[in-house]
Amino acid sequence: MGRAERVVLAYSGGVDTTVCIPYLKNEFGVKEVITLAADLGQGEDLEPIRQKALKAGASESLVVDAKKALVERYAVPAIKANALYENRYPLSTALARPLIAKLLVEAADQCSADAVAHGCTGKGNDQVRFDVSIGALNPNLKVLAPAREWGMSREEAIAYGEQFGLTFAVKKSSPYSIDYNLLGRSIEAGPLENPWTEPLEEVFAMTKAIADTPDEPEYVEVGFTAGEPTCLNGQEMSAIQMLTELNAIAGNHGVGRIDMIENRLVGIKSREIYEAPALLLLIAAHRDLESLTLTADVTQYKRSIEETYSRLVYNGLWYSPLKSSLDAFIEHTQMFVSGTIRIKLHKGNAQIVGRQSENALYSEELATYGADDQFDHRAAEGFIYVWGLPTRVWSERLGDEA
Repeated sequence: MGRAERVVLAYSGGVDTTVCIPYLKNEFGVKEVITLAADLGQGEDLEPIRQKALKAGASESLVVDAKKALVERYAVPAIKANALYENRYPLSTALARPLIAKLLVEAADQCSADAVAHGCTGKGNDQVRFDVSIGALNPNLKVLAPAREWGMSREEAIAYGEQFGLTFAVKKSSPYSIDYNLLGRSIEAGPLENPWTEPLEEVFAMTKAIADTPDEPEYVEVGFTAGEPTCLNGQEMSAIQMLTELNAIAGNHGVGRIDMIENRLVGIKSREIYEAPALLLLIAAHRDLESLTLTADVTQYKRSIEETYSRLVYNGLWYSPLKSSLDAFIEHTQMFVSGTIRIKLHKGNAQIVGRQSENALYSEELATYGADDQFDHRAAEGFIYVWGLPTRVWSERLGDEA
C-alpha cells in the first residue's frame, strides 16, 4: 500500500480518533487529514467536536446530519427483515457502520482524497464492517486503521496526543465502551467483561430500572404500511419521529434491555449490553403483523432468510450481492403487510395484545369453535389419510429395521 497524501477520517471526538489525527500525519506520513463526524442522533452538539478536530490538526472538519438516512435506508429495511442477530440483537450499532462507510467514500470523492481512515481496533466487528463496506463501494480507495497498528493503551494514546499539544478533559479511562445512536446504545468492557457480573444501573441511559417504571400499564398502537412503520397511536408520522417517541415511551417502562454473550465475527465471544427500546418494539410488532398477513409458507421461509440477513449485516456485508438479493425478496413479501398492532407496556414487558389488518388472512368463521363455524370437519379425515400415508408406508415396510 502506497503512502496516502489526503485522508478522510471517521471522527467521533473521542481519545482514539483524536489521537489518530497526529498519528496519521507523523507515523503514516499523511499530509492532510479531513475529519468526518456523522450526526446519528447521539444527542450531542457536534460543533465542539468539529472544532476539536481542527485544533488537533485536521485541515478540514466535516459534520453530516445522517439521522434520516440511518432510519429510512438502514433501520426500516432491517425492520422489514425482522433482523435480530442470534435472535436477540437488533443491530442498532451494526446498521450505522455501512452508512458511515458510505459517507466516508462520498467525502473522499468530494475532497479528492486517496484514502479513508477509522479508529477501530483489531479485536472488534466494526473494523470489518468499515473495511468491507468501503471496499465494496470503492475498491480502489485505501483504508487506514491506525488503532489496529499502534498497540497503545488508552493512557498511552493520551500521552502520545499530549506530545502534540492535545489536551483531554478526562484522563482516567472510563470502564465502559459505549456507542450511541438513534437506534440504541451498546455498552461493553470494564466490569461487564465478567459474564457473571450484573450490570449496574449506571450503564443504562435509555431505559428505566423496573423499580422506577410506572405502576400502570400503557398501551401503544403501531401502524404499518407495506411493512414500514407509519403511524403511532392513530397519528401518521415519519419513521424517525416514531423511533424517537417510542424510545421515550418504551424506555419509560423499562422495555428494551438486552444482556447477551455474543459471537463476534473475529472468533471471540463478548459480553454485550444493549438498549434499543423502539427498534425491538417495532421488530416485534412487524413480525406479529406478518403472522396475520403472510401465508404460512412465506412466513416460514422468510424466517430462515431473516437469520441469514441478520448475520450478513452483523458481519459487515450490507453491500454484498446476497444481501441485495435478500432485500428484493423481503421487499416483495411486504406488499400486503399493512395494519395496526396494539402493545401493552408494563414493568419491562412489551406484550402484543391486539392486531388488525384489511389484508388479514385470519378468518374468524374458520377459526371459531362456536355456532358460526364454517370449517368442514369431515374433510379432515381424508386430509390426514393423505398427509400421513408416506409415514404409514415407511412404518409397514421399514419400521422394524430402524
